[in-house]
Formats: sequence, structure tokens, C-alpha cells
Amino acid sequence: KPLMAAIAGLVFGLGLMLSGMVLPAPVLGFLDVLGAWDPSLALVMGGAIAVGLPAFALARRRRIPLPESTRIDRRLIGGRLLFGIGWGLVGLRPGPALVVAALGDTKALGFVAAMLAGMAVFEWLERR
Repeated sequence: KPLMAAIAGLVFGLGLMLSGMVLPAPVLGFLDVLGAWDPSLALVMGGAIAVGLPAFALARRRRIPLPESTRIDRRLIGGRLLFGIGWGLVGLRPGPALVVAALGDTKALGFVAAMLAGMAVFEWLERR
């Protein structure tokens, strides 16, 4: 299992690099809907959905437990807001940030550090 996880991570990282999605410019261009909008990220998202839908259907058929909650609450909205703010400020998402940080980019390293700190604060708050 660890070898397969490492291979999957490598393929994911290479795919991000080849598609240019490790660069902040396409992300910021996608978010700039009133300016020079760049739809390339929408195509990447569409590809991910095309792969994900059959995978989720297969998981259901094999009775693999999947999250079932459909409740929208303050925690969900707050988390999405924080995610979106970080995404918009830096132009990186968590996956690409890990790839770019592994290459030594200081901006990405700062983003990953902030992301890990946020995860730690969440865990701390959950235990309280």
C-alpha cells in the first residue's frame, strides 16, 4: 500500500506539473472572472470530475464507505471561506502547493506551513 500511494502521488504531481497547474497564474486567471479570465482550470476540474464520478460509483457498488453528510453548517461554510481566501491570495491549492514546496519554492513552503498550522488548530479545537 505505501508503494502504491507513493506511485499515485508521483503521478498526481507529474500531472500537475505537466498541466501547468502548479503555477499560480492559471489559478489566479481562473478566479479573475471580471478580467482576463482563464478557463483552463475549469477543463482540469472537468477532467477530475469525469474520472471521479465512475470511481465513486464503483466504490458504492463495492460497498466502500463514503461520506454521506449533506448538511451545510457554519463549520463547512467557514472552512470553504478560509480555503477560498488562501487559494485566492496565494494562487495555490493544497496539492500543487505540496508539489511546488517539494521543489523548494519559498512561497509554497510558507503556504504549506500555514496549511499545516491550520490543520493543527482545527485538531486542537476539535479536542476541546
